[in-house]
Amino acid sequence: MEITVGIDVSKARLDVHVHPANESFAVSNDAAGLDELKARLAPIEPVRVGLEASGGHERLAVAMLAAAGLPVIVLNPAQVRHYALAIGQRAKTDPIDARLIALFLEAAKPEVRALPDAQSDELSALMARRRQLLDMLTAEKARRQQARPGRVRTSLAHIVTTLQDELRKLDRDINTTVRGTPVWRDKEDLLASVPGVGPVTARTLLAEMPELGSFTPKQVAAMAGLAPFTRQSGKWRGRSFIGGGRGTVRTALFMAALVAAHHNPVLKTFYRRLLATGKPKLVALIAVARKLIIILNAIIRDQKPWQPA
Repeated sequence: MEITVGIDVSKARLDVHVHPANESFAVSNDAAGLDELKARLAPIEPVRVGLEASGGHERLAVAMLAAAGLPVIVLNPAQVRHYALAIGQRAKTDPIDARLIALFLEAAKPEVRALPDAQSDELSALMARRRQLLDMLTAEKARRQQARPGRVRTSLAHIVTTLQDELRKLDRDINTTVRGTPVWRDKEDLLASVPGVGPVTARTLLAEMPELGSFTPKQVAAMAGLAPFTRQSGKWRGRSFIGGGRGTVRTALFMAALVAAHHNPVLKTFYRRLLATGKPKLVALIAVARKLIIILNAIIRDQKPWQPA
């Protein structure tokens, strides 16, 4: 029988459950504890080791277990919780959560994918910081606009200037990182060859979807959270929705779709054809974003730039 290992992560501790041996134990969430964990897991050769994404507390464990050659999977906590509800597990403690993760791995058999390397993690962190700065800048600009002339408005203007300076510095760092790495530079040039795809979208894809080029069209749409799913029961047919996937990728693609729908000759024709058939603008834009990520996946797979024909 296949062995699965569930790990519930907290800041100081890792609760571990080995299935089907029904063995539970805990180690500290630090280098010493992870050395002990690797030593205990390596001999039993688990087929999957699962941890939930937990605000960064899982990063050290993921990195060290992956470096040891163990098949680590970072799970969406919502999926595990839904599984718990499906099997009637209401109680929630750290050991129980570790067991649930191990059972979920056995039942769902999620695919083990290659994890981002240190460079990809660094680029992802830089892009995340860029989004944070943009959010703060937007908020401070709105406050400055509403503030009356005086000390508060002067303070807000100073903060806006500081954030703009930080954003420019960060953009330079991101540019140096991407353009200084030959593989990323080539990928960015391929992605940016598509009208509507700018540096931010290209670099978001480099950071958040490093596997781009290895998916099927359906897989890449699902990973980007752009694959529609329909609610249906008997003769009743509900509306189709999108969701899940990688939210930052979906947001970047939607912004790119807004541009591509007006400036990319192929996607512009596609967008207008959808509108002509009566599709709402939002639905048509989502379809453009879905078509765009499928095109980008094919471009990276084939290593050929955009060819409108």
